[in-house]
Amino acid sequence: MSLKETLTTLPQYILPHHALSALMGKLTHCEHAAWKNLFIRQIIRHYGVDMTEALQPDINAYKSFNDFFTRELKPGIRPISTQADAVVCPADGAVSQAGRIDDGTIFQAKGKSFTAIDLLGGDAARAQPFNNGVFGTIYLSPKDYHRLHMPLTGTLREMVHVPGRLFSVNTATTHSVPGLFARNERVVAVFDTDAGPMALVLVGAIFVSSVETVWHGVVTPPTISQVRSWHYQDNAPVLQRGEEMGRFNMGSTIIVLFGDNKVQWDAGFVADKIVKLGQQIGVR
Repeated sequence: MSLKETLTTLPQYILPHHALSALMGKLTHCEHAAWKNLFIRQIIRHYGVDMTEALQPDINAYKSFNDFFTRELKPGIRPISTQADAVVCPADGAVSQAGRIDDGTIFQAKGKSFTAIDLLGGDAARAQPFNNGVFGTIYLSPKDYHRLHMPLTGTLREMVHVPGRLFSVNTATTHSVPGLFARNERVVAVFDTDAGPMALVLVGAIFVSSVETVWHGVVTPPTISQVRSWHYQDNAPVLQRGEEMGRFNMGSTIIVLFGDNKVQWDAGFVADKIVKLGQQIGVR
């Protein structure tokens, strides 16, 4: 951890995370044409957003900045791997870390880790199937496509909303804040798949105005003080590999978990690797 990373991170401990994120939510949903177009142009220019991939390349067609930020891509622009046993990438972004869940511990950055129990909301029974399994953490930057998709076909078993802080999830903060992903507010979705249980953890961050899923809609806000969960039995949603499952209204991180000896990550699915939705990242 460098001095620059430390100085970047320290002010975040005292910031009113949720109040700032609520304010950002109002700004990003504002439908004033001049404001939202200025905001969109600045993001495109600063981050190098490739609008040739967007289903709607004309920024005037978006009713708000958030509408632009969660834009659809052109059909076929992110082909889903057709290999029968492929596990596909759930998002565009960069791999923060990937590897083994070693005795229930997930690696975050040098000298920092957190437990699967903490990540999944403090329930040991929920975390147990993932002990000694594998994890992959993918960071979505502001230039990336911000819809999230299924790595494998799955039947939804449970969704959990876990309260927490809203630290940034950029590289500097990941290197600096202990247990970052198990401290931030997050939404956990547990699916039954052909590779056993699969958990998709949608981690909130500063200025992320909401997290939503296709079966529930907006999960957060509201901000909560206790873990809440939903169990799906009768008519449980079934989502196909590559199908949209949720989105971030502003950018953040998704973590994928599988159980022991269920999935093997590809050799190239490693820290700092740029990945695209639909590409193969492992096999079951």
